Amino acid sequence: MKKILLPTDFSDNSWCAITYALQLFKNETCTFYLLNTYTPAIYHVEYVLVEPAQFGIYDAVKENSLKQLDDFKTNIQKEFNNPKHTIETIAAFNTLVSEIKDIVQEKVIDFIIMGTKGATGAKEILFGSNTVHIFKNVKCPIIAIPDGFSFEKPHEVLFPTDYEIHYQEHHLKPIFDVISLYNTRINILNVSYGYDLSEAQKAHKQILEKSFEKTAHIFHSVRNQNVSTAITNFQLKAKINLLIMINNKHSFFENLFFKSRINQIGFHLDIPFLVIPSITAKT
Repeated sequence: MKKILLPTDFSDNSWCAITYALQLFKNETCTFYLLNTYTPAIYHVEYVLVEPAQFGIYDAVKENSLKQLDDFKTNIQKEFNNPKHTIETIAAFNTLVSEIKDIVQEKVIDFIIMGTKGATGAKEILFGSNTVHIFKNVKCPIIAIPDGFSFEKPHEVLFPTDYEIHYQEHHLKPIFDVISLYNTRINILNVSYGYDLSEAQKAHKQILEKSFEKTAHIFHSVRNQNVSTAITNFQLKAKINLLIMINNKHSFFENLFFKSRINQIGFHLDIPFLVIPSITAKT
């Protein structure tokens, strides 16, 4: 049984991510955890030190969170009504990243599926700050869903790699968990700056060749392009339904998404994005 965490701020983007999750795993037995975290607008030292109920704020904010979670749960049950799916709600007085880290460990979460932006996300920003912090700090596979994206079966998946990662089971299992759901082909795209592969890179590529030998796959190689350009150009040639990358500090993932400031690089992602951590929460 899959355990899927669905953070929501009750925005349209978060509802879009929720409906994507329900459709992606429609044939799988799953427990979905709808999570909303909240902190009152008046949040200071006195609030923490004194019983929050004295302010009359804590209860009101919590009740509002619970009500909206119940509304989302009701909408899910009305629209999808899937007997394979169990929906649980969690309202937590906590920061989003801290609460997600706790739930991932406590519930042994398989995937986090969330929107790329929150309720106040500007259109020119690729990923909101919450999404970026979760990419950086949470050791769990995350599928980020673009604003307004309508569900598509992931028939064609793009997996860019520089072969700098010694691929292990926890890197590849989330990929197989997704591509096994549909008749999916994985496109493994090596992006380089013109240099030949090192012996280590060749060995890592062989791991992928062995791992995907029973799966529809194609290896591609492009040179003298940066990663964002290579991804964009590939999408112009092929209909890609899902982008997959491993968040490894020693690979181009960090250069592309963190050091370059994710909301400034002009990289427009209009398909779901599966981010796999280089290490797991158990490591």
